[in-house]
Amino acid sequence: MASWAPGLLVTATVAIAAMFLSEHYGAPVMLFALLLGMALNFLSDDARCRAGLDVAAKLILRAGVALLGLRITLDQVLLLGWKPLVMVVLSVALTIAVGIVLARWMGFKAFFGLLTGGAVAICGASAALALSAAMPNHPLKERATLFTVIGVSTLSTIAMVLYPLLVHGLSFSELEAGFFLGGTIHDVAQVVGAGYSISPATGDAATLIKLLRVAMLVPVIVLASWMTARYLATENVQDSHTKRPPLLPWFAVAFILLVGVRSTGVIPVEVLDAGKHTSQWCLIAAMAAIGMKTHLKDVVTVGWKPVLLMVTETIFLAILVYGLLRWTAGAGA
Repeated sequence: MASWAPGLLVTATVAIAAMFLSEHYGAPVMLFALLLGMALNFLSDDARCRAGLDVAAKLILRAGVALLGLRITLDQVLLLGWKPLVMVVLSVALTIAVGIVLARWMGFKAFFGLLTGGAVAICGASAALALSAAMPNHPLKERATLFTVIGVSTLSTIAMVLYPLLVHGLSFSELEAGFFLGGTIHDVAQVVGAGYSISPATGDAATLIKLLRVAMLVPVIVLASWMTARYLATENVQDSHTKRPPLLPWFAVAFILLVGVRSTGVIPVEVLDAGKHTSQWCLIAAMAAIGMKTHLKDVVTVGWKPVLLMVTETIFLAILVYGLLRWTAGAGA
């Protein structure tokens, strides 16, 4: 744990600075954390800071998301109605299908389309790593996974900055804005950053939609495993990797459990307030670490086709979710 100290200290310093700037200039604290982190990007290459930055960007992020469950009750979930489930299932399924078709058309294997489409449709880098672990070994598998993680993180960061402006321009209500942000932005941290930069209500709705998308990892990993089994049987290849990721990430399970406990009303107000503040600080620190770990220049080294594939999937998802929002709004009228 001592090896984490330098990276965590730097992350905490950036988080405090971001909070100070946000309070004094009124801009979103997550955006300040991201920009300050990116300004200190060189620290991610320092061996002394690397372990702590990894912990902040992964473990602390997931702890912060789990604690967001203290903000939400089952009554709020029920008030969302049937729209979120329909929107999430259709958007995930169609985005992955488009990713596979486009990947094949561009000359890639279907697995690459599943990898990139799943990362865009579900939960960014976490989905990419989970799906990669369920796919067969290949000489280019690690490079494809690395590209997908870098690409989806970059696109998610761009979306976190641009999409709040987009929903404002489209005159979405707070709830609609949360549905759109939660349904389109790739990574959990950026969904949280974009949602709560608009309002608490938008942030809560965006987080709920995002967690529904994370839950879609279960059927999609089953799909990846089925495709792998078919590929191995067809090609008559022996695959040696046996380790599989958990079907549902622990932070999603913890989030759901905390929502359930909060809904019972047994948690004292003081504990709820402490949990909410802890969650906020965890997420700000994680955003700072993600900024420090982001290398935008790495994306251009893989060629234009994979970049075009992921950008197209991202645009398709945004248009699809917008269309589904308009459709469900009409259906509910």
